Amino acid sequence: MGEPLRTLKPVAPARSREPEPRKSIAREYAEALIIALALAVVIRTFFVQAYKIPSGSMEPTLLVGDHILVNKLIYGLRMPDSIFGLDIPGLPLGKYLFRLEPIHRGDVVVFVFPPDPTKDFIKRVIGLPGDTIAVKNGKVWLNGAPMPDPHAHFEVPDADRSPVSPRDNFPQIGTDAGALGAVTVPPGKIFVMGDNRDRSYDSRFWGFVPQDNVEGRAMIIYWSWNTNGDGFLHIRWSRIGMIIH
Repeated sequence: MGEPLRTLKPVAPARSREPEPRKSIAREYAEALIIALALAVVIRTFFVQAYKIPSGSMEPTLLVGDHILVNKLIYGLRMPDSIFGLDIPGLPLGKYLFRLEPIHRGDVVVFVFPPDPTKDFIKRVIGLPGDTIAVKNGKVWLNGAPMPDPHAHFEVPDADRSPVSPRDNFPQIGTDAGALGAVTVPPGKIFVMGDNRDRSYDSRFWGFVPQDNVEGRAMIIYWSWNTNGDGFLHIRWSRIGMIIH
């Protein structure tokens, strides 16, 4: 005898997969904008930041109106000084999480100004921890000898130097450091000066910079605007792309 016939069940027709609803164009633009802003904040905080030079303290290396890029990762990964303006307890804000390259004498660095943490300054590193620094008649002495100083710019004649001005003679007579004739850079700090030695408010006046305050090293001039109005379209074309030494 043959096997009984099997009842064939009707096969349900396959359901067509409905396309997922597309995001609105406004939502797509909003998401792209948020991602772009987040990336910009991360890059600006940890990698590269643009600055504009507002004063002549670093002339002739940097001129008023120069726009520069600063490498913020060159010395290591530094936490920002605040998170969207907030000081969050428990976070090492304003500190390095790890170090990559040491700060070198002669580097042009951007740092948080010790007397006023709301400001950023840019100067050249003159002394490292353990160095002795003195200024005699405007000239820098490093570790007991005149320092080779190719970047220094002077405007005041030697005959007009003042024995009582930190600009011209540092440290001042009558202080403990003055009695020794020099200051010693403490551990974890640096001594900085502007290249325009006669028009720079720097470590001669307000002291040392903690290395944790250093935000990065100046790399390149990407734009330069002549605030005096000279030149074609007031742009200093010859300075664009200059590497900062």
